[in-house]
Amino acid sequence: MSAAAIGIWGIVALFVLLAIRIPVAFAMFVVGFAGIAILNGFNSAMSLLASEAFTLGSSPELVVVPLFILMGNVASATGMSRQLYDAAYAVIGSVRGGLASATVIGCGGFAALSGSSVASALTMGKVALSEMDRYKYDPRLSTGVVAAGGTLGILIPPSTGFVIYAILTEQSIGRLFLAGVFPGILLLSLFVLAVTAICWIRPEFGPAGPRTTLAEKLRAVAGAGPIAGVIIVTIGGIYGGFFSPVEAAAVGAGIVILIGAVTGKLGLAALWAAAKDSVVTTATVMLILIAAHMINPFLALSHIPSAVGGFITGLELPVLGVLVLILAIYLVLGCFLEGFAMLVLTLPIFFPIVTDMGIDPIWFGVLCVLALEMGLISPPVGLNVFIVKSVAPKVPLSDIFRGVILFWVMMLVTLAILIAFPQISLFLPTTMFG
Repeated sequence: MSAAAIGIWGIVALFVLLAIRIPVAFAMFVVGFAGIAILNGFNSAMSLLASEAFTLGSSPELVVVPLFILMGNVASATGMSRQLYDAAYAVIGSVRGGLASATVIGCGGFAALSGSSVASALTMGKVALSEMDRYKYDPRLSTGVVAAGGTLGILIPPSTGFVIYAILTEQSIGRLFLAGVFPGILLLSLFVLAVTAICWIRPEFGPAGPRTTLAEKLRAVAGAGPIAGVIIVTIGGIYGGFFSPVEAAAVGAGIVILIGAVTGKLGLAALWAAAKDSVVTTATVMLILIAAHMINPFLALSHIPSAVGGFITGLELPVLGVLVLILAIYLVLGCFLEGFAMLVLTLPIFFPIVTDMGIDPIWFGVLCVLALEMGLISPPVGLNVFIVKSVAPKVPLSDIFRGVILFWVMMLVTLAILIAFPQISLFLPTTMFG
C-alpha cells in the first residue's frame, strides 16, 4: 500500500474515532502514532512521542495558556463577570433589546479575561439568561445571543485559539493577540446591530428593561472599573511593549487574584477550585498540541499535504480565490469537527499554500480563527449551542439554532470585511512590531 493510501485511511480512521466521540487528542494521537509506526517504524514513533512531549512541555511560550485561563476562572469565581454585565445592563438595559446587547458586551469583556468561548458562553449564560427570562425575552433571542456572544472568546485576545495557531505555525503570539483586537470589536458591534435589528422588526422579542438613574449607571460602571483596568493593563502592556504575552498573563492573573483577595470575594476554596479548573483545561490543550505533533509528521510522511497543495495550485486560482476556497472548506468542516481538531488537521495542509502565495500568516490566522468561531454555532456540532442548552434545558435545541442564524450571518459579514480590508487585523501588529 502506498504512503498516500495509508494517509487517506488514517484520515478516515480519525473521522470515525471522532464520530464515535473519542476525545480529539486521543483520536489524533492513536492515528498519528499508528501511521508513523507503519510508515517509518515503531521506534521512530516512540522517539517522536518522547521528544515532542518533552519539547512542548518545556516550552515557555505555553505558560500563557494556564495563566490566562486562571485569570478568567478567578474573575468568574469572584463575580467580576457579573460586574461587566451589570455595567452594560445599567447603561443600555432600558432600551429595547438592551439586555441582549448588554449580554454581548459582557461576553466580549469576559472573553478578554478568559480566552475561552465555552467559558464565556457558560458564565454569561448563568448570569444573563435568568434576567432576560424575567423580562419576557423570546427564548430564541436570549439563548442565541449567549451562544453567539460566547464565540467572542476565541477571537478577542487572549485567545487559546491564537495560542494553538501560533504554536502550530511558529508565529508570534503577541502579534496574533493584537491582530484580534479590532476584528473582535467589529464582530461585537455587528452582534449588537443584529440584536437591534431583531428587536426593531419584532419588538416583542426584546422588551425594554427598567430605567436606571445616572447615579446607578455611574455606580455600575465604577464597579466594573477594576476588571476593565486588568484588560487595559494586559492588552495595553503587550501593545506598548511593556510585557511579553507570558508576562502580561502573569500580571493579569496576579492582579485579579489580588483584587479578589482584597475585596474578600476570593477565599482559599474558590482559589483552589479555579486553579484546579485551570489545570484541567491546560492539560486538555497540552494533550491536543502533543497529539498535533504526532499526526502532523504522519501527514507529512504520507505526502497528503503536498498532494492537496499541488491540486489547489493546479486550479490556477488567484490568491483571493485560493483564500476564499480554504475558508469555505473551514466553514464546511466547522459543521462537523471541533475547532482545535480542525486547526491541527488542516494547518499542515493549508499553511504552506498560504505562505507560498504570499498571504500574511497573521492575517490568515485571524481569518482562520474567525472561521473556527462560526463552527461553534453551526449545526450539527455547534458546541456553544449545546453549552447554552445545558444552562437553559427547557429551550428546544432547534430554537437555539434558529436564534443564532442572524449572528452567524454577521460573522460571515465580518469575515468578508476582514478579507476586503486586511489592515483591520494588521494595523496594531504593524504599529507595534514595525
